[in-house]
Amino acid sequence: MNTVTSHHDSIHEARGAKSIMHASNISHAFDYTLFENVDINIHQKETIAVLGVSGSGKSTLLHILATLLKPQHGEVIYDKGFMYEQGDKKLLDIRRHDIGIIFQSHYLFKGFTVKENLEISSMISGNSIDMDLIKKLKIEDTLHQNVSELSGGQQQRVSIARVLLKKPKLIFADEPTGNLDRQTANEVMDVMLEFVELNNAGLFIVTHDEKVASRCNSAYRLQDKRLLPVRL
Repeated sequence: MNTVTSHHDSIHEARGAKSIMHASNISHAFDYTLFENVDINIHQKETIAVLGVSGSGKSTLLHILATLLKPQHGEVIYDKGFMYEQGDKKLLDIRRHDIGIIFQSHYLFKGFTVKENLEISSMISGNSIDMDLIKKLKIEDTLHQNVSELSGGQQQRVSIARVLLKKPKLIFADEPTGNLDRQTANEVMDVMLEFVELNNAGLFIVTHDEKVASRCNSAYRLQDKRLLPVRL
């Protein structure tokens, strides 16, 4: 483990924060090597942002941590086990109950209303729809609209609400504010950061937006195949 990661971990452990997920020596390539020997530890109440140019591997790293892509080298440890050695059923259970993924594309159910989309998440997780959350995301007036009638920003906020209603232990967000104006982006970040604090969760964001990244506890840049800490 590199010294930056060790120092970063020791700070959180000193605060009594429990590690939720640990990735060690992660490397991955497609046509070319994206990154090598990446170490990252996500603790309770921790928010991490990863910056980087398009094609640097930010989304690939997120997919690896979020159960969607087995790394070519290295290990992801979750719940005291090697995540990618636990079988498809266990991975599906982790993805369904413990992890929330906010994609750039909203993946809402077209032809359904906002409320119906939220009810599906509620039914799967067993949690009731939290109207305080809906109001904080300013989508309470859209509940009976078909999602195809909404603006891109509204769809993104519905997508975020659907994920948070699951009450996941870990949130992985790929450009979660990309379709939002600055004020709405700040409001959405407020909601996600508050959720993390109140639910002992962790948040891992990949973004191009340094203002969004600066609101997280830790920020990194994926550059030259390495994950480097940055001060914003």
